[in-house]
Amino acid sequence: MAAETYLQGVEISASQFFEIWRHYDADGNGYMDGKELQCFIQELQQARKKAGLDLTPEMKKFVDQFASSDGKIGIVELAQVLPTEENFLLFFRCQQLKSSEDFMQTWRKYDSDHSGFIDAEELKSFLKDLLQKANKQIEDSKLSEYTDIMLKMFDENNDGKLELTEMARLLPVQENFLLKFQGVKMCGKEFNKAFDTFDSDGNGYIDEQELDALLKDLCEKNKTELDINHIATYKKNIMALSDGGKLYRTELALILSADGN
Repeated sequence: MAAETYLQGVEISASQFFEIWRHYDADGNGYMDGKELQCFIQELQQARKKAGLDLTPEMKKFVDQFASSDGKIGIVELAQVLPTEENFLLFFRCQQLKSSEDFMQTWRKYDSDHSGFIDAEELKSFLKDLLQKANKQIEDSKLSEYTDIMLKMFDENNDGKLELTEMARLLPVQENFLLKFQGVKMCGKEFNKAFDTFDSDGNGYIDEQELDALLKDLCEKNKTELDINHIATYKKNIMALSDGGKLYRTELALILSADGN
């Protein structure tokens, strides 16, 4: 199988990396866990042995960490393990995406039309800026290839653009606070009612104090998903989407509405 063959490579191309991910993320949920992760580890070890290659230090560390655990990994974690072409790897190692707060600020910058999505052109601009910050210059055709691959990787509903939760898979799993909110999203009607309730002064946006009250209410109602002790972190990350401390309905909907904005 192609994906298993690619694991034998000294360097893996961006397109091969995508094929490996698509193969082992068998259920398409954006993560490798359980049997998927154990299958990947087993076949990685077999492929390297067949090719006469030792596991790299990164691979050994990865195997030691996950071989006997119930953990899960995302695309970012996989990119730290596989010997992928250098320019493509930069997208998974950029400092702009090391924390949820940084990610939210980056999203706000590149969702320039505030549509709630990043389309192919906005994504291409984002990737180009990341490469320039790393002093890397590549041909436009290569940049287009990377953009296409990233869309294929993250665009779960195949609409040709990335929603906030899809783009957030560029974050390390442990930093992706949006995963906590997947189980508490509301339908559009419920979300609008909650927004109107906690926009206590009726000025059309949620400020930091109002968000604090909303999050406390959510934590009380969803104790298995959300931890009330982490409200300060949730609040800081969500307010990174705000406009000068004003969190409008469309921005908050990205986090809490199952219907988007």
